[in-house]
Amino acid sequence: MARYLDGIVAAHRAAAASDDRSFTSLLEAAAEAPPARPFAAALRGDDGVAVIAEIKRRSPSRGELAPGLVAADVARSYQAGGAAALSVLTDVEFFGGSPSDLADARAATSLPVLRKDFTVDRRDVVDARLMGADAVLLIVAALGDDELPALVALAGEVGLDALVEVHDEAEVGRALAAGATLVGVNQRDLTTFVVDADRAQRLATRLPPDVVRVAESGIGGPHDVARLGDAGYDAVLVGEWLVTSADPGAAVRSLRHGIVRA
Repeated sequence: MARYLDGIVAAHRAAAASDDRSFTSLLEAAAEAPPARPFAAALRGDDGVAVIAEIKRRSPSRGELAPGLVAADVARSYQAGGAAALSVLTDVEFFGGSPSDLADARAATSLPVLRKDFTVDRRDVVDARLMGADAVLLIVAALGDDELPALVALAGEVGLDALVEVHDEAEVGRALAAGATLVGVNQRDLTTFVVDADRAQRLATRLPPDVVRVAESGIGGPHDVARLGDAGYDAVLVGEWLVTSADPGAAVRSLRHGIVRA
């Protein structure tokens, strides 16, 4: 059975193959960029389970979520609610995001920002730095054994943290072998798109204590945050539950303090 990820990655690989920009020129431009904000350190430095609050307009599984959101306004609300960091979708075709969403969200807050996209090429990593991101997402299932460590190393070279996303035990092994120190466990199945609420707890035991652990997908309230914190996670990445709430800032605050709001 084909995975939902396959078509998205194929589209991004096709775009990368047609990109004739000079990598050397991009790298030189990245070297002149202002310093990045520390992303991984913000998660470890938080009191309790840190919240990475996501700006997300739509998803392949649920369709439109918040098509009219104003990225800067949502980002300010997230920061006021106590988010430790932001995640911003920049994929245009499948998620309705854009690099301008990332730039606007970052300019509106003092929080570090993850570029949430499908990174398949070294230009994608440098582009993340140039658009103002402080961290880049690397999905293990989308990258080959040679690509993954090379992109982890490149992220560090240009001053970005790399959130390396895994879905199962084998991918945890690949992430650690590639030098990942910030690992996200996505609880959503790549074939069925169904959330496995036990996945993050199961894989937490495979992650060494010096790795910053992030649980992703299927987080629907303070009870999930408490459960994942007990399992050893430093942070949770929450998107749909926040952007569909009536008050995103209050929703973040409820995750931080365990207050269930109507």
